[in-house]
Amino acid sequence: MDDLLKYERDLYESGINLIAGVDEVGRGPLYGPVVAAAVILPKDTFIEGLTDSKKLSEKKRNYYYKIINDVALSIGIGIIDEKKIDEVNIYEATKLAMKDAINKLKIKPEHILIDAMPLDISIPTTSIIKGDSLSLSIAAASVIAKVTRDSMMYEIDKIHPEYGFKNHKGYPTKEHIKNIEKYGLIDGYRKSYSPIKEMVKED
Repeated sequence: MDDLLKYERDLYESGINLIAGVDEVGRGPLYGPVVAAAVILPKDTFIEGLTDSKKLSEKKRNYYYKIINDVALSIGIGIIDEKKIDEVNIYEATKLAMKDAINKLKIKPEHILIDAMPLDISIPTTSIIKGDSLSLSIAAASVIAKVTRDSMMYEIDKIHPEYGFKNHKGYPTKEHIKNIEKYGLIDGYRKSYSPIKEMVKED
């Protein structure tokens, strides 16, 4: 507990109570958007076992997703689609998604804890490398972002089951690349990413 609330506690002790954790998911996939979440938890909230979404099973992520939605003071979600990713690059698109998530919070945070990314915004921020494993607020944001994006991939899977989105979530697995080669490209692929870039040129 001490580890995951260290950054939050330092801020609480300096009189700051409204802290938003911010994280994103979906920088690596060939398909779909990058999704960011911003989460403000009530002061001194501790959620037992919550950590970086990548370290949790899907069942656990869904469990924590419900808890976070129940206890959070506010949650904002930012989604930047593949067209914008292709236009500005994934690094800039990630920052746009994070800013969008922060702007969608119903309560304005006094301080923002961000996983790794530096953000140029008017609210004071602290960027923490591997923040999703070191801050409860960022871990909460990572779970919200991951479950949100995965649910989008399940919806795509219902429309295009032959691509296997429910398994790979758009990431460049062998199965995914094989299916693209077999069935071709559908709307939603990032044309600035290899091997999609090369396939588009061939067309």
